[in-house]
Amino acid sequence: MTTPFDAAIREIGARRYHNHRLETHSDIVSEQIYDDLLRTCEPLRVDAESGVVRKWLNVPSPGDRARRVDLFVGEPGSDDGPDITKVRIALENKSVITAHRNRTNRFDDLSKVLAAVHHARPEAILVATVLVGLSRRVLNIPDHVHKFFRGREDEFNERVLPRLSSGDESLWTEFDWAVSKNTEADPAKTLELLRTLPTRKPGFTHTVGYDFVLNVPVLIDNVNPPGIPRPNALGIDVDAQYAALLDQVCSAYTARWHT
Repeated sequence: MTTPFDAAIREIGARRYHNHRLETHSDIVSEQIYDDLLRTCEPLRVDAESGVVRKWLNVPSPGDRARRVDLFVGEPGSDDGPDITKVRIALENKSVITAHRNRTNRFDDLSKVLAAVHHARPEAILVATVLVGLSRRVLNIPDHVHKFFRGREDEFNERVLPRLSSGDESLWTEFDWAVSKNTEADPAKTLELLRTLPTRKPGFTHTVGYDFVLNVPVLIDNVNPPGIPRPNALGIDVDAQYAALLDQVCSAYTARWHT
């Protein structure tokens, strides 16, 4: 199965490095999940084609306009734009790749979005996806290497960019001051924390919880070609889990708006 995460990995490879400061991977994942839902979930497809619901990306989160809901599917508001009180599906995409010490920040982000969306519309379907890095070290391009070449963009593009994600091991020593290190146990610790995010059963809309949380193990270090290992050290079957995500979202959507 080709998942949205495979598409995001291909884009990271094409751009040569993962920029955790941008929304690129998130937008790709959001777009393909929505397209896959339209393809596999007839009730949603009917509502989308008839204009009952529409899709938006990066919608300001209620109560915190600095945060954004990555994928927002709902009934248009009075101004024809997104209305949080009419949201039907909300998707959040996060990543813990460069430094696993930031796992608590991503956990807090997901917790805040959960609380805000549930408060606005308890029956809204809320989904989270998280790319969980397996690499012991990551060359931090956006925060360190790229900044080092500030004002010398041509030099960065000619001397560094083509070597990224190519397997050029000399990058580790040339930019050793830009390497973020993780321990062997970090990915499992991150997964353990993410699995404490509250989830809920399909019919329990009164319960504050995600309807589905999908953790995706990835190998991204900006030196070697990125990928999604199948199988992986965390024991997650990404393809089976993604199929389950689509099925569960469609079942919930049908039960809440088509019965």
